[in-house]
Amino acid sequence: MPVSLDQLRRCTVAVDLGAARTRVYVKDTGLVVDEPSVAAVNTRSGALLAVGELAERMTGRTPDHIRVVRPISGGTVVDIDMAQRMLRQLIGGKLRKAWRRRPTLRIAACTPHDSEPLTQRAAVETLTALGARRVELADTLVCAAVGCGLPVEQPEATMIVVCGAATSQVAVLSLGSIVSAETIPVGGNSIDHAVVEHLRNEHELMLPSPAVRPLHLVLGSVEETQTEVHGRDVTTGLARSVVVDTEDLRRVISTPLTGVLDGIRTVLRRCPPDLVADLSDRGIMLAGGSALLPGLDTMLSRATGMPAHTAERPDTCAVRGLGAMLEGKVRPLHLDPLAS
Repeated sequence: MPVSLDQLRRCTVAVDLGAARTRVYVKDTGLVVDEPSVAAVNTRSGALLAVGELAERMTGRTPDHIRVVRPISGGTVVDIDMAQRMLRQLIGGKLRKAWRRRPTLRIAACTPHDSEPLTQRAAVETLTALGARRVELADTLVCAAVGCGLPVEQPEATMIVVCGAATSQVAVLSLGSIVSAETIPVGGNSIDHAVVEHLRNEHELMLPSPAVRPLHLVLGSVEETQTEVHGRDVTTGLARSVVVDTEDLRRVISTPLTGVLDGIRTVLRRCPPDLVADLSDRGIMLAGGSALLPGLDTMLSRATGMPAHTAERPDTCAVRGLGAMLEGKVRPLHLDPLAS
């Protein structure tokens, strides 16, 4: 059934189950949880050893009997049981007061655009197991647009690109509804993988993906033309350092980002000319954790001929937008229907 703004206002908690991080917003309190969507499990006993930041630090550093897993991929719960155990550890204590106040707790959750019914059901079952009497699902694109402060309820076009860890979602909105949208299987993980493969093929250096992220900061520096990278030699297996040209890294990163550009062009082709004309001045708003990649807004602006802006705190736009709808800070608007 369609989710309405009135239904969302009855909810107390907003949850964004992301591939990289899980975020929880409590009504009248604000953002209370912002932790990596990672869990560490003892495969011998089945015991949950750690979740969140601590589990993420264990990645690549555990013995054979400890496995680090990500039960959420691209906003989709792929392991319901593990996701429930992880969420109990992450948000159980934070929501204890909210549960005491409202035993019949309602939770609202962000769901990727055009998600399959099984995907929606997995999210509902995961959150229901935490004690929620009802779970309302709202489109991530609408939530992110609200969180960015875009006037989505106005009869004019607004364009948003939500750059996640596993996927990127592109949409044009008008009158509180999505006019055209596209999901591209390119995200921050694809960029990390491209850099890892470049270092392996060109410099014979093995580098784990989490270690790649500091390289993104180097790309934003105009003065630095080279950077030193530490890793393991492919041939000898010994620790080694190489000096990498930052221009080479920019070229490597631009390859997976062409998929995002193709998605933007596809969405624009589906839109009426009047809405595309609006976007020539308003431009593109970037949200999501991967929107923090230095130079991404400049690259998109040059490729599309439209101004591109990065939202303030882009990584939390979706959950803050959903939280604003819970608190009644948004004018009545039509939300794209999602099963709940």
